[in-house]
Amino acid sequence: MKKLIFSLLAVCSLTSVAFSQDNEYKKRPALGIHFFGNDFETPSKIRSSSLSSVLKDNQWAKLGDHNFGFAANYLQGLTNHLDFSTTLGLSFLKYPIEGKSSNSDAALFEWDAMVNAKMLSDKYWVSPYLSAGLGASKWKGYFGAFLPVGVGLQVNFFDEAFLMVNSQYRMKITNTTNYHFYHSIGFAGNIGKPREVKVIPPPPPPVVVPVDTDKDGIVDSVDACPTEAGLPALNGCPDKDADGIADKDDKCPDVPGIARYQGCPIPDSDNDGINDEEDKCKDVAGVARYQGCPIPDRDNDGVNDEEDRCPDLSGPADNGGCPKLEASKFNASAVQFVTGSSTLTAAARKELDKAARILNEQYPQLKVEIAGHTDNTGKADKNQVLSEKRAESVKAYLIKKKVDAERLSTIGFGQDQPVADNATVAGRTQNRRVEFKVSQ
Repeated sequence: MKKLIFSLLAVCSLTSVAFSQDNEYKKRPALGIHFFGNDFETPSKIRSSSLSSVLKDNQWAKLGDHNFGFAANYLQGLTNHLDFSTTLGLSFLKYPIEGKSSNSDAALFEWDAMVNAKMLSDKYWVSPYLSAGLGASKWKGYFGAFLPVGVGLQVNFFDEAFLMVNSQYRMKITNTTNYHFYHSIGFAGNIGKPREVKVIPPPPPPVVVPVDTDKDGIVDSVDACPTEAGLPALNGCPDKDADGIADKDDKCPDVPGIARYQGCPIPDSDNDGINDEEDKCKDVAGVARYQGCPIPDRDNDGVNDEEDRCPDLSGPADNGGCPKLEASKFNASAVQFVTGSSTLTAAARKELDKAARILNEQYPQLKVEIAGHTDNTGKADKNQVLSEKRAESVKAYLIKKKVDAERLSTIGFGQDQPVADNATVAGRTQNRRVEFKVSQ
């Protein structure tokens, strides 16, 4: 309770200072999202022993003992040094309510309304702050209230976004809540536009308006087209296409152009949207980022370099421009294992010898993803582990055959991606496979 009183006094002290200053740096309304963790274990140890004992024996809860969740947050400045903050958080846990127990996780909703008393205003990049307020929670059918106090650090990004790091001690008010620490980190961004100061110009002095037949603001004495409303820059003559060339001198009066083409636009011979003066390939359609030339295709495989995962090795489009391991030279379906294990058969090792020669001699830079699959015999979790082990077994064999380990990656899909019907023996045989996919 002494700590609570001290925290509230500190907030009140900062509040009195903040209200005495101009609000030039008062925070605009902002919305934020935060990742947080609730720690029920450390407060329980402190209350059962003491804070000094927890500090001495380093009994703070580990990261894995926290209950994590996400929260949405609204912020608005009250003064330069005082912000209002309200947060709604959601996490899933077994809430430790005294006298009540539960064997299952449930959604915990926690709402708080806080006042953040900042040491420095939003004029500065970094500002520590103290916070205090009230909170409410709901877990299963239990509603409760708690009193949060804490410390935080605000990092200001150009007065538009804020990194918020915050730690609170949440003290229970009702018996349906429990003492816990709340640690969060997140970002908040301003919403809406800042207020603009309206400046009312003084009324113009009265003027005598001379004759202006076409009412274009240019008196007839200096208007080159006195009967047609026009522009001052063109001595009172009109310019329908607004290209800066008077209609009377414009060969293309309805299309914006330039003076050296007598008011017509710069031509585009290949109709690629890039005019000939900026087009390095003006007779072949291209794109702007290549100055009017087509996107290059270094390996001439019909897949341009921007979409080609192997721009220096030709390959089909359906494989991302990378070469495929030809079935005539390497039969992936022959890579089989001893039943129920990740041990390669003799036939599988023979086939993998071919794959190693192809990767080392034909494609020494190619990277390959090895994917393991199983049929649906047995439990899904064991099949997942088995598929991963089989992929790793193939990788280990290829490494043994001098294929660089950096070029090989593995993944297991278990029984989740069958290519045939698992209801038949032939189908299950097809599903017990290893696939090789060129990844780069």
